[in-house]
Amino acid sequence: MDGLSIIEDDLEGDAIRSLVSFHLSGMHASSPACKVHALPVERLRQPGVTFFSAWVSEALAGMGAIRELDAHQGELKSMRVAPEWLGKGIGEAVLLHLLAVARQRSYSRVSLETGQGPAFEPALGLYRKHGFVNCEAFADYVLDDFSQCLTLVLA
Repeated sequence: MDGLSIIEDDLEGDAIRSLVSFHLSGMHASSPACKVHALPVERLRQPGVTFFSAWVSEALAGMGAIRELDAHQGELKSMRVAPEWLGKGIGEAVLLHLLAVARQRSYSRVSLETGQGPAFEPALGLYRKHGFVNCEAFADYVLDDFSQCLTLVLA
């Protein structure tokens, strides 16, 4: 997309804090309470988590983070596109940026946990388009009738 820039973000700005809050609200609305693994601002600032925001000119269009699980594996976190930017390629651009970061870090694998149901279908379609496949639970996640884990082996 023309004019799109993806930058490492310190989560200080009002716009990004608002998008993180919107993301958390959406996850709580679409997930059982015990299955919301989206991170609030404070946890997105923890060591090992690198957070990015996507901007078109001065407008915040999306966000995403990558968390280091170990020297060989990363986890995608907090992928969200602002509502007014849905369907414009922002989510795919953020995903590709995070995968590039993972490759720069020499990760052999990137994984994620997500839910099931209509609210998750667009993201699942994007992940599958880029080669993610279902996998066993990783980190502290538990697979059940709601949660699913996906992974992508990086070449």
